[in-house]
Amino acid sequence: MTGAACILGCAGPLLSRDERAFFRDARPWGFILFARNVADPAQLTRLTADLRETVGRDAPVLVDQEGGRVQRLRPPYWRDWPAPLDAAESAADPVRTMWLRGRLLAHELRAVGIDANCAPCCDIARFDTHPFLRNRCLGTDADSVAARACAMAEGLLAGGVLPILKHIPGHGRATADSHHALPVVTLGIDALAEDFAPFRALRDMPMAMTAHVRYAALDNAPGTVSEPVIDLVRNRIGFDGLLMTDDLSMNALGGTIAERAARAIAAGCDIALHCNGDRAEAAACVAGAGALSPAATRRADAALARRQNSAEVDIAALEAELAGHGRARPDDPDR
Repeated sequence: MTGAACILGCAGPLLSRDERAFFRDARPWGFILFARNVADPAQLTRLTADLRETVGRDAPVLVDQEGGRVQRLRPPYWRDWPAPLDAAESAADPVRTMWLRGRLLAHELRAVGIDANCAPCCDIARFDTHPFLRNRCLGTDADSVAARACAMAEGLLAGGVLPILKHIPGHGRATADSHHALPVVTLGIDALAEDFAPFRALRDMPMAMTAHVRYAALDNAPGTVSEPVIDLVRNRIGFDGLLMTDDLSMNALGGTIAERAARAIAAGCDIALHCNGDRAEAAACVAGAGALSPAATRRADAALARRQNSAEVDIAALEAELAGHGRARPDDPDR
C-alpha cells in the first residue's frame, strides 16, 4: 500500500473539484466524516463513494458515532443513540446491550458506505473525569469497561464496521478537555494499570486512537507524540494494531500541524488524523506525516482484512431486543 500516512476530513457534503484533485494527489490512507458532511442517506452514500474514487481504492471511511453528544449521523434519518455510559448503566444486560448497539450502528453505517467507527471508548469513567469524556465511557471499573467495550467492538465487526478503540492508553484520569488544553496525569505507571487494563483486554482489535494526555511518569510530551508512551502501548499493553493519532488540530498539542504529524509518526504512531477539512492544514499534515512505513502498511493491511460483509440478520428483532434494555431471549444463540 502506498500513499500518505494520514486520515483526512473534507469541507462539506459534496467534494469540490479542488478537493478531488487534492485527495487524488495526496492519496491519504483514509477519510473521516463529521456533521458538516452529512445531509441525508443518498447524499452521504454519494460522498463516501466519491471519496474512494479520488484515491482509486476501497479506502476506509471513518466517523465518530458513539452516541450521546458524539454522533455525526442523527435523526430523522438515523437513530438518536443515548450516551454510552447512560445506556450501559441503565441496561438489564449491559454486555448484550453493547453488542446490540454495535451491530445496529454497523447496520446504519455500512448502508451509507462508512466502514470504521471511532468507538468504543475504553477509558474508565471516574468521579473527576472531565465532562467532555465521562458519559462517553462504558463504565467505572476496568472489568465492566473491558466487557462492554469488547461486546460493542464485536457487534461492529459483525456488521462489517471496524472499531477504533479510544483513547489509548487511557484518558479517564484527565481532568482537562484535550480539545482546549493539555491534560496532565501525575500518577505513576503502576497506579495506572487499571486504566491500561481495558485496552490490554482488547489488544487484538484492529485499530486504536491515541490520547492527547501527558503522563508525567513517562514523558513531558503528550502521549500522541511521546515515544515512551507509544512504547508502553505496544509493549506493556500489547496493542499491535493500526495506531492513529487523535485529531491533530486539538489544542492539547503544540507546534504546527506539520510538526505535530511528524512528531507523532516519529514517536511510533502509524497514521496522523486531521479532521477539520482545512486544505492548508491537511496539506501540512500530509507533508509532515510522509508515506506509510512498512510496519504501518502491515498493520493497515491487517486492519482492512478484518472488514467483512455482514451476515444476514433480523434487524427488527435486534431493535426490539435493544428496546427491552438488552434482555436476551432465552433461545438466543449468541448468549
